Amino acid sequence: MSNLNLDRSFDFPADVPEPGLATRAWRFSNVVWLAAYVYVGYKGTQLWTRFIDDSNKNELYRRQDLRAAQALNRTALRLEGLLIKACQFIATRADVLPDEWVSTLSGLHDRVPPRPFAMIRNQVERELRRPLDEVYAEFDPVPLASASLAQVHQARLHDGRRCAVKVQYPGIDGIVRADLRNMTTVLYWLAKLERDFDYRVLMREALKYIPMELDFIHEADNSATMRANFAADLNVIVPEVYREFTTRRVLTMELLEGIKVTDVAALERAGIDKHLVAQKLVEIFCDQVLRDGFFHADPHPGNILVQPGPKIVLLDFGLAKDFPPTFRDGIVRLTFSILTANRDGIIAAFHELGFRTRNGNPDTLLAFADLFLGSTVKSNKAYADKDLIEQFNEELPRAIRANPVVEVPADVLLVGRMMGLLSGLGKSLDSQVNLFTTIMPYAQRLMMALPPAASSDAAANTPAGK
Repeated sequence: MSNLNLDRSFDFPADVPEPGLATRAWRFSNVVWLAAYVYVGYKGTQLWTRFIDDSNKNELYRRQDLRAAQALNRTALRLEGLLIKACQFIATRADVLPDEWVSTLSGLHDRVPPRPFAMIRNQVERELRRPLDEVYAEFDPVPLASASLAQVHQARLHDGRRCAVKVQYPGIDGIVRADLRNMTTVLYWLAKLERDFDYRVLMREALKYIPMELDFIHEADNSATMRANFAADLNVIVPEVYREFTTRRVLTMELLEGIKVTDVAALERAGIDKHLVAQKLVEIFCDQVLRDGFFHADPHPGNILVQPGPKIVLLDFGLAKDFPPTFRDGIVRLTFSILTANRDGIIAAFHELGFRTRNGNPDTLLAFADLFLGSTVKSNKAYADKDLIEQFNEELPRAIRANPVVEVPADVLLVGRMMGLLSGLGKSLDSQVNLFTTIMPYAQRLMMALPPAASSDAAANTPAGK
């Protein structure tokens, strides 16, 4: 039915079984019902607002936002798995989405109903191939956090090291695979109904990256890389992974504590300046994307803790990306060109990164540049202002319909996702970061290190006195 070949795009291990036919049908019917309920609700609200005065429109949409968010929350808690993961992403977008969506779904970051300890114990013993008490001297049956794919328990090894043990839910990989198939089908039909809501290109990228989050060996490798990259920065802390007690479905790592990055009241009680936290976050991700070419693509609030200093604790590297060197260079050139308002440099950088439009007209690429970074720099905003996003959301579909983007590199979509999450965190922290003065030194320094032929055009067009 869909034009996406799931089995070829979704790289699951061979031993991942899908749930039975009855379970798949039940989950599919839930997803279809949810999509229909939300779609019809907004279409009905849209039609009804034609007959009422403007003073009542906002209240009508506010009620529909709340109904839709509550329906999604109920369905996610009922189905768990991939839908909770989607809700966690939605809840980070305080910069763009209505408060009704963010507040309703934010509890799913770390308050997902936990699985029974007996199930978790069996999973650990099956994966590590020995009794639980042979591996851990202590293992708290009450989880520290429970999320969409796994839950984390506090434990202590026999040598005294305190650790956090992340345990993947039994059978969750098969459920996620079935959910991806269901969501692919729903998005296919949504694109048929509404041309402005064709998200199949995003689905294709989900098919590539979600399996990474289900492989804890891959996550351990990512964590080791990030730990090495920030070894010289005492204000960035990444937990050590204990490899001898780690498998594809169980991850044992150093236990680190801190305040959840969006708990502003707790930050204030601890005497931590939220504005310094916001500044440090931007600098950390500049280091990752522009300096290292390796970045944490899932910086939602449950994955970032703060200690006095402020020191930033980074957790959960299931979704991290290592750029090829040429791609990182392209991101540097694109960033520098946007900061210097170099129109030709922006277009050239997008082409180098792999963007293609149907007729080659650059207008759509320039609109993407505003989404990527330009609008916040132009407006001197520390995060994506809601009014700018609404304006962009109106203008971009028109530009795409006139000249469709027929090829979007997957790595850029991950960068965009990461920037969206950071923008939401910036809104929560009332960020005062000046993006131009923060990012420009990185871009200038790295542009100077690029081959002269690659950097000369952009450097020649640097405007004076920006």
